[in-house]
Amino acid sequence: MPTVLYINGFRFYFYAGDQNEPAHVHVEKGDGNAKLWLDPELSAKYFHNFKSQEKTEVMKIAKLHYNELKQKWYEFFKQ
Repeated sequence: MPTVLYINGFRFYFYAGDQNEPAHVHVEKGDGNAKLWLDPELSAKYFHNFKSQEKTEVMKIAKLHYNELKQKWYEFFKQ
């Protein structure tokens, strides 16, 4: 599970076994976790145990680092 970004306590990472799914990133902080699609565009698949403010912050961070997250996905899975 490589961590690709760690900001404000939010850990953005991939599962090595996820290569057969569209590009996405998992996010965790405390008891909260989320899955964000990177393709075809940034969108949330789910949020669990994140407050509304945290959801907004996760999406803001993901938007700011979208190109980096997507690039790291394709580098990691060599697609």
